[in-house]
Parts: sequence; C-alpha cells; structure tokens
Amino acid sequence: MRKVLFSACALAALTLGAAAANAETVAITNAKILTAGPAGEIASGTVVIKDGKIAAVGASAAVPAGARVIDARGGVVAPGFFATGSMLGEVEVGSLGNDLSVNNPEIGASFDIQYGLNPGSVLFPVARLGGLTSAVVLPIPAGRRGGDADEEDDDDASQYTAGPSGEGSKSHTLFSGQGAVIDLGTGDTILTKARVAMVAPFGSGGAALAGGARGAEFVALKEAFADVRDYMKNKAAYDKAAYRDLGLSKGDLEALIPVVEGKMPVVAVVKRASDIRQVLAFARDEHIKVILDGAQEGWVVAPEIAKAGVPVLMNPFDDRPESYEELAATLDNAGRLSAAGVTVAFESTGGSARVRETRYEAGSAVSHGMAYGAALAAITINPAKIFGVADRTGSLEPGKDADLVVWTGDPFEPLSQPTAVFIHGQAQPMTSRQTELRDRYKDLALPLPPGYVHP
Repeated sequence: MRKVLFSACALAALTLGAAAANAETVAITNAKILTAGPAGEIASGTVVIKDGKIAAVGASAAVPAGARVIDARGGVVAPGFFATGSMLGEVEVGSLGNDLSVNNPEIGASFDIQYGLNPGSVLFPVARLGGLTSAVVLPIPAGRRGGDADEEDDDDASQYTAGPSGEGSKSHTLFSGQGAVIDLGTGDTILTKARVAMVAPFGSGGAALAGGARGAEFVALKEAFADVRDYMKNKAAYDKAAYRDLGLSKGDLEALIPVVEGKMPVVAVVKRASDIRQVLAFARDEHIKVILDGAQEGWVVAPEIAKAGVPVLMNPFDDRPESYEELAATLDNAGRLSAAGVTVAFESTGGSARVRETRYEAGSAVSHGMAYGAALAAITINPAKIFGVADRTGSLEPGKDADLVVWTGDPFEPLSQPTAVFIHGQAQPMTSRQTELRDRYKDLALPLPPGYVHP
C-alpha cells in the first residue's frame, strides 16, 4: 500500500511540476525576431510565452508583470526547426537495427511508425542543441537492404530486394508505411500527429520492388488503388468473405482509404525528372495528393511541379550525380525550385546523429541562390504546412505552441549558438551526453570520483 501511495504521490508531483513549467510566463526581450509568419522579420522586439503558448510577438509587446525575463542581448529568436524526413525516435545506431521498415507480406501501407517511437532517445538532446524542436519521421521502403539507416539515403535499385524474401513482389510492398510528426521535448508524450503521410518509392527503387520495371510499378499501384475503392464500396461483403479476393491485406486496404480520399498525401521518393513527371501525372489521374521526396532533378521540371501545387522534400547538399537518376543534381536545386513557386522543405543529411546540421544546409541553400526567408521557411513553417501541423507550430504567432530557440546570432551562421530552447513553452536542458562527457573530463587536474579513474 505504501508503495502504491508513494508512486501515486510521485506521479502527482511530476504532473504538477510539468504543469508549473508550462504555466511559467517568460518574456524574451531585446531580440531580432524571425517569425517565419505574416509578421516577417522584427528588427528588435519581445516574445512572450504563457501557458505553453506564444502570447505576444512584436516590437511593442509588453512584458507581463512577474514574467521571467530573458535578455537576448541583440541575438535572434526563431521558430524551432524541423528535422524533416528524419529517423529520430526510431533509430539510435543504424547497424543495430531500426523501427523504420518492416518485411511482412501482410503489412505494408498499414505499417505505422508511431508505435516504435522512443521518447528517451539520446539523440534528441543533440538535435535540440542544433535548434530542432520537431521532426517528421518517415518509414523507409520495405525492401531496403541492410537496415543501416544512418547511412545516407540512396534510392537506386541496388538498395532494394524484390520482396520480403527476395522471391518476387506484390503491390503492397510498394508502400513503406505511414509517418508521424513528433516534438523533441523531454516528456514521455512526443507524438504531435500520427499518420501524416504514406511513403512509396518510385523510379528505379519502386521498379525493383514491383518486379524490375517502372511500368510494372504503375500497373501495380493502379491495381492497388482500384482494390481500395472496391473495398470501400463492398466492405460488408468482403468481411463476410462474399467478395472477390483483393491484392492487399485488410489492414493495408484500410490504411489506404485516406489516400484515395485525398486526405493523406503519398510521399513519393523520386529523383529523375522523367520519373517526377510520371508521378505528377499518376497523382492527377488517381486524384491523390503527393509530396515529392528527393527530387534531385526537380529544378528541370520546376514549373510543372509548381503548377501541380506539389511540395518537395529535399536535401540542399545533395548535388552528387551518384546514379543515372540524378545526373542533373545541383546545389542550385533548392533555389530554383523555390523561385519557381514550389513549396520546399529541407531534409537532413545522413542519419539521426546528423540532423543537428539542418541549419547549415539552410545556410548553404542561401549561398546558392535561395532567398533567406525561403530557406528559413523550408525548416520551419513549410514542413508544418505540408504535414498538417501549421496551426500549432512552425512560426512565431500568438496562440501557437511556444516552440522556439534563442540564438547568439544568425542561426544559419555556424558560429552562432543556441542559448535557450523552448518546446511547448518548457525550457529544455542545454546539454547532451556529449557535452556532459566533455564537462566531466575537461579539467583533468581536478580529482575525479573513483569510478572514473583508471587504477
């Protein structure tokens, strides 16, 4: 009984502590504010945080009585950045396996990464010190070999097997599963929004999963969507085994209903310009929403992407023609897409441990012709809009979650450092395992506890 009572009291104390932290009113003053919203850039102003939300933003925003004041000393306040297309919360070390893919013949589209999320990931603190407060976590294709997800993504056919056992494929293997948006705070509840998109590889990667040819993939996808529409019309008969066999499991059929209804977008992993055109045409014919992922040759067909109103997830550093699918890759890709009117969101380089470099990628895009505001939007409000959470985060506007970072200077400059990180209005620890190890052994002249001294 005492143990139960103690546990209940401890839980209550933790809950009250979290509530108290959320209830704290904070005013960040004397700051250059990059709102990433309608207010644009404010040369010098104040951001007020109250009850976990942004209460006020502006040059004339008043400091509430009793608020804790943080003097930015002329530094910068910006929205917390997004790690889009990230593996955070699912992968610690790629060589030890991950929760981003599944090889089960009955589970493709129905694979939902939210159930594998780890709020205790040691990589969250590292990401926060890079100014990141949110992540869009997406599954990787089911036939992807190896599982070393920390390696840079390489979607040519050599990375895929033909199916779960390599002995052929079915249309469901073309769907990698459903992604989620998470926050990178210290709490146990990190899920912001589940089932934000369905992932499917196209180009040579999709062709390999469909039997070896691009044409086979589109035939399989059309058949899959036709089956889903049949299933929607004949659910009762299907459940009674009084309807024809369909090519997908019941779970996959159910998972694809929001896709054919236009409520869930398909993240189409694609590189080559001709493949991008095929994806755009396929989406138009099937009346589905798509998001292009990769689009290394996107600039070649930028006007067509813009006309279709299709957003692009891309890595500004991805300029190497590593395969015949990306011979036209260039560092100007982001700038050209943005200039054409395409909504662009940046993906991080490599695996989870390197998402902290997101701001460097944005800075690189600016140096290769992208407007500064567009680069900022690509790691803040754009991913929030693309994945349906812009009403909560992504910009500094009254009423939104207080997900923001205080910087010593321009966040795109490598020498600028974060001095404070807030997620849902809670101040986050400015430490990581790496900084703690650094501090522990920084001064070797000081006596260390016995456990840290080699005999």
